Parts: sequence; structure tokens; C-alpha cells
Amino acid sequence: MSRLSNPAGVRINQPHFVHVVSATVRNTRLSYRALGLLVYLLDQKEGWQVRAEQLSKGEGREGREAIRTALRELQVAGHYRLERRRLRNGKCVMGTALSGTPLEQWVRDHEVFSTQKDPAVPVIEQEDGTFLVQYPDGSLGSDGFEPDPYADEEPPADDEPEEPAAAEEPPAAPPKKRRPRRTAAQKAADDAAKAAAAEKKAEEKAALDAAAEEVAKWWWAHAEQHLGRYVGKNNGYLAMRGMVRKALEAGYTQRQCAEALQNTRKHLPSAQQWQTALGVVTNHIIPSQPTGRIPYSDKATWGEHSDAPPTTPGDTPSTTADDSDNATFGVIARP
Repeated sequence: MSRLSNPAGVRINQPHFVHVVSATVRNTRLSYRALGLLVYLLDQKEGWQVRAEQLSKGEGREGREAIRTALRELQVAGHYRLERRRLRNGKCVMGTALSGTPLEQWVRDHEVFSTQKDPAVPVIEQEDGTFLVQYPDGSLGSDGFEPDPYADEEPPADDEPEEPAAAEEPPAAPPKKRRPRRTAAQKAADDAAKAAAAEKKAEEKAALDAAAEEVAKWWWAHAEQHLGRYVGKNNGYLAMRGMVRKALEAGYTQRQCAEALQNTRKHLPSAQQWQTALGVVTNHIIPSQPTGRIPYSDKATWGEHSDAPPTTPGDTPSTTADDSDNATFGVIARP
């Protein structure tokens, strides 16, 4: 943002040349109208203002309502959003942000702020010129932009060239050491080790996918039974399963993920709601109660050590407390 000539102009998450990734071009959720408008907007310079009335003018352009429809389509898909920016100097301005690739963070933020009185996403400028999203509960989160790899790079100094030193004979280079050739047995052993490592990695990935699918499938059925049928975006189930998979990959258990989903009481929680729920079930955050916050109690939550672990329908009860995670997702039956 610090490099923009216009603080209310568009921020673009894209290199300065128009390069659209194949995943965006082949995204069947985008109409050709929205895809073409996205490419045109990405070709503008940072600081340019996105206005439907201006985009609708000129030969070969579509009407203002058609442009607005395409912008809403890009907004839902995670390519475009309207921002209310609080700058470091204390001023607040309205602007837009674009991304050449669909950002799941923007999709989730749209679901959060589209239900607010002001649907613009509030962002706060940081000391280094980046922005953080301010959520309704006051917490801050990433705005989805990748860091600029050249932000800290300084231009070369314009020093006067030094007088070339007198030519000297370069020292003789030491003889190169030859790498010993691997024998056929060593090559075979290395190939076998690589194949075993690849197989192990594939097995771990398959196990992680299966675990995420198990939790997601259970929660989707449980949520429809207790919260009603889901009426959000088309890929809500896939987005929720992806959030569960990332949590499992980060070290959370199936039990903790299922308990966190129950705490959110949403088919597809936002990123902030999901992180908060995981903090509650892992005792990093004290849960809020109608009568105020109360200290966490293992006994009140999990029962005595001798109690049988809770089970979900269709599960086989475990015989010991140590294998309770294998029997359930850690879901505690609630009235």
C-alpha cells in the first residue's frame, strides 16, 4: 500500500504483467463475462479505481448492471472485494482489492462481512505497508496477500567506479576432487529408499484425507439434523473438509476437530470462528458462558477416567480409555 500513488485505488495481488493461472481460466464457477473483466482489471496499474459506471463506457462495453453482476460474481469466487481501509495517518478510505488466483480467505471473509450492515471488508494498514483484516469480534487476521519478495531490497548505490587494480596472476586452482562412482548396489539401495519414502508419504496423505473425510461426513450429517439443511455456497462441504484437513495436518486430533465443529454451531465456520473453537477444545481459550467465563474443568468436560468414552451412532465402544480417539471424534453428546 505504501507504494500506491492513490490510497483509495485498487490493490492487486498479481505481478505487473497479465498472467492468469490455468486454475483461474478453467474455473467453471466463473462466467466468461466475469473472467474477461478480471483479466482487464488485472491489466490496470495499482492505484486505479474500479468503478462500474466507468467500466461500462466505451465501444464494445456492457451495461453498468452487467458489470456489477460480474463484480459480484468475482467477489463470491474470491477474486475481488471492496475494502474500508484505515491508514497509518488515521484516515479511512474506500478501495478495492483484486487477486489473479481465487483466495479461500477472501471467500470466507465475504461470507462473514456480507451479512454485516456495512459489507465492505475493514482492513488496517501496518507499519510495513501491509494490511490486516479486522473481524467483527475485534481480532485481526491475514488479508490473503502474499508478501512482496522485493520489499526489503535496496537499489544499488551509485558509487564512482574504483580504479582497477593491477592485474595479478590468479592463484592456481586446486585440483578438483572426483566424486567416487556409485556401484550398482548403491544405486539400487538409493532408489529403493526413495521409493519407500514416496510410498510412505503417499500413505500418510491418504490417511490424512480419509481422516478429514470421516470427520467432515459426520459433521455434515450431524449439522443438517440439528441446524437444518445447508444453504450457503456450492462448495461449502469441500471448504469445511479442507479446514478440517489443515487442522489434522497441524496436529489436532479427529476428536478435537469434531468438538470444535460442534462449538461453532455452523455448517461452515469462518477462519476466525474455527481457530477460536480449536483454542477452546484444546484449553488454550476459556469458553464464554452466559454467566461469565468459568475455569476449565477436565472432570466436567470429559468425566471421570473410568467413564466409557462417548461414541457416535454406528461406532463400536472402546474397551480402554487409551483408544478412545480411535472410536470417536471426541464428540460429547449434548442435550
